[in-house]
Amino acid sequence: MSWFESLILGLVQGLTEFLPVSSSAHLRLTAAFSGWEDPGAAFTAITQIGTETAVLIYFRQDIGRIISAWFRSLYDKAWRSDHDAQMGWLVIVGSIPIGLLGVTFKDQIEGPFRDLRITATMLIVVGVIIGIADRMAARDESGGRHRAPIQRKELKDLGVKDGLIFGLCQAMALIPGVSRSGATISGGLFMGYRREAAARYSFLLAIPAVLASGLFELNDAMETGHVSWGPTIFATVIAFGTGYAVIAWFMKFISTKSFMPFVWYRIALGIVIVALVTMGALSPHAAESAG
Repeated sequence: MSWFESLILGLVQGLTEFLPVSSSAHLRLTAAFSGWEDPGAAFTAITQIGTETAVLIYFRQDIGRIISAWFRSLYDKAWRSDHDAQMGWLVIVGSIPIGLLGVTFKDQIEGPFRDLRITATMLIVVGVIIGIADRMAARDESGGRHRAPIQRKELKDLGVKDGLIFGLCQAMALIPGVSRSGATISGGLFMGYRREAAARYSFLLAIPAVLASGLFELNDAMETGHVSWGPTIFATVIAFGTGYAVIAWFMKFISTKSFMPFVWYRIALGIVIVALVTMGALSPHAAESAG
């Protein structure tokens, strides 16, 4: 991998990790459209350490309170009813599905799941799902001629059942094209949560899963030596800076705007990929160089 490729891929990772468009799909597609080798699941996981570091810094106050309250709840029963302590447990519970499925389907995630036909299908299908969830949330928030607005749930209403459902939605993002934020936020909207609440839990929930995946791939790469370390570290730093800016923008965006621009973008991109693969202009297989 060249330094120029790492710069572009780092920017793509940072720009798309937190938007409901699938960062893994965009890394795969950027390489395919540019005629580069597929960066691979290991490169994706390692650069995600950069974007998750941005999450740690942006939500540092929330994370600090949650960790402090969670540790106190381990030895002081009075803290076990504290919302921040409960959030600590709920992040752990919500991380179980992606941990189990990630280990179980590791070979498929790094191989067959990276087929561009699967990516295109997921872009379209999940895009439609996000659109339906977004319309449902907008209808509840605005009400209508014959009914009052419906009060949507906040993070204080989150329980173990909803935490596990969030976790299952996050696990779907193991398939390129799904989008971690898209799956978890739309899942939260279907369960009746406000956009900001669903997004905040989505970002917090991603921290253990993404860091664990990144460190696992980092250790594996150190043993096998199959990673270009200089460009990969450079891409990770670029992803961190870009990702931080995107988080700040996205949290403001979702408080007043619809997800529909992302929905139409996903559907259009998915259709373009299907057309290019069908015409033979783009190889669907990750192992081949596109071009």
